[in-house]
Amino acid sequence: MEITRTLELFAEEADDGARLDKFLSERASLSRSTAEKLIAQGQVAVNGKQTAKSLRLKANDEVTALIPDPQPLDVRPQDIPLDIVYEDDDLLVVNKPKGMVVHPAPGHYEGTLVNALLYHCADGLSGINGVIRPGIVHRIDKDTSGLLIVAKNDNAHQALAEQIQAHSFKREYEAVVVGNFRDDAGTINKPLGRSPHDRKKQAINGLNPRSAVTHYEVLERFPGFCYCKFRLETGRTHQIRVHAASLGHPVAGDPVYGDPKHTFGLQGQCLHARVIGFVHPTTKQYMEFTSELPEYFQHFLAQCRKRT
Repeated sequence: MEITRTLELFAEEADDGARLDKFLSERASLSRSTAEKLIAQGQVAVNGKQTAKSLRLKANDEVTALIPDPQPLDVRPQDIPLDIVYEDDDLLVVNKPKGMVVHPAPGHYEGTLVNALLYHCADGLSGINGVIRPGIVHRIDKDTSGLLIVAKNDNAHQALAEQIQAHSFKREYEAVVVGNFRDDAGTINKPLGRSPHDRKKQAINGLNPRSAVTHYEVLERFPGFCYCKFRLETGRTHQIRVHAASLGHPVAGDPVYGDPKHTFGLQGQCLHARVIGFVHPTTKQYMEFTSELPEYFQHFLAQCRKRT
């Protein structure tokens, strides 16, 4: 196996007792299966010794991982227009439209954000997340619109992933949810894991649950709906959608965790990643970007306001 780099990580106090595979997945921004594969292949050592994926780390343990070259990507570049909010030699901030899939997956090998990025950036994308997700530091769902960050090199990717892990990476979303929250603001702290009944869904306290914390604030109330801001402390799959639904207020139009009926023709959930903020991996300066609400969201708000 050809090795591109050696990644050295140190377990902190907060990592005491964490499984090696989970630690490596989160800190190196790898999929859980990729982390497990590297450990099984003997490419990961703790304090200089190879070990099992189930090892529980202790504070100050040194984890060394050999990250292989990404395999040739069998996904073709496509000249798809991108709404690029910011770009430099290290990263891009992209405003993703509703309906665009972020990375290739069964049934979606073309027309994705990755297809567009491969055309726009040529070979200038990080390889940490493998051949299917070049440059992808974090994701948003197909029918969620808004801002996400893309890394052009591994150093930038690692620095940004560490900010996400440390909860210093700012992500604010806005949404319209069904019904009205009782309080004007609050925090939802409920672990999330894969649903034992449907592998495509997440569930409160599902399989292998991980900590998930979402802060919300009601911006405007309407009969039957309310317009809210959500701030992610963690970034689990479908986190806002599952957390909101767990309180009986699913995101309007959500076909998976709610009832998409009676939403004025809304196609998919009314959820927009509006604000993103981070420390630039090279300049070390804090940067923050805000995306205007897209037309579908503004139209839905207008219909809600007509009900008052």
